Formats: sequence, C-alpha cells, structure tokens
Amino acid sequence: MPRVGVLALSHPVFAALADGDLAAANAAAPVPLPPAFADPGWAPVWRMRAQQVADDPGVAAWVTGVVQDVDSGQVVGRAGFHGPPDARGMVEIGYAVLPEHRRRGYARAALAVLLDRARREPDVRVVRLSIAPDNAASQAVARPFGFREVGEQVDEVDGLETVYELDA
Repeated sequence: MPRVGVLALSHPVFAALADGDLAAANAAAPVPLPPAFADPGWAPVWRMRAQQVADDPGVAAWVTGVVQDVDSGQVVGRAGFHGPPDARGMVEIGYAVLPEHRRRGYARAALAVLLDRARREPDVRVVRLSIAPDNAASQAVARPFGFREVGEQVDEVDGLETVYELDA
C-alpha cells in the first residue's frame, strides 16, 4: 500500500476551486494541485466545503483535503470527513482518486489514514461510508476494514447509496 498524507485545505482554496480558479487555489494551497481539482464536476464539493469553512473555520481541519503520495509528492486525489463528529460521535468519510492514479491502493491508503485519525479523536465513536450500490471499486476499498452495512439513503447529489459503519 502506498504511503499517503491527507493535507487540510483553507477557505481561500475551497472558494477558488468552487469558482474553477486553479491559479488562485494553487496560490493558497499547501501543495500544487492538478487541473482535475478545478474540474466542474468537483465544484459542488468545493462549494459545500467553502460554505462549511466560512461558517466555522475550525471545520477546515476535518473536511476534504488533498491526498498526496508521501514518496513521490504527487497529488493523487481528495479525501476527508464530511465534517466534525455529530452528536452521535459519527463522522463520514469521502474520498476520490484521480483516474490516472486509480487501482494503485491510494483510496485504501487514504481511508486507512482517516480511520487512524478517527480512532485518535476522543469524540469519534462511529465512522461511516456511503457508497453507490453499483460502485464495486469503493466497496472493495472498504471491505478489508470491517465496515458493516447498516442501511440505505438517497443523497441529493449522488442518488441511492448503501450506508456502512464501523465502530471507532
């Protein structure tokens, strides 16, 4: 499994990415971001994170960050929590690996890093993943960690998802 880090992003980076402005995002980012980060398909995530961090700057340490290969320095995707723990102590993890870096263990490595962080956080008791029923690749990433299926939900952006949870 590759070694990865998940680097936090700031409000200026989220706002610039939400606007598709890669140059402005890179001016504020901790590492150079690839063009895919400014793809319009990712803009809804960046808009949501920009709003969350504008409302509560402390959330930046929890939400979507940059997945970087520690050895090569390459940015290979994004991953993070949807926010800090809720009243139940639940955090939900999301991740996406850039197409040119898929099938190399990066999603699994990022998930391991985030699970390790969740286990060190005293307020986290449950970790959740929501995966589309037809997304066999993401299901395969989660399976070795022991997530159990707990139900289904309909996400307003992603549609039907199977919900998996793991005790922290």
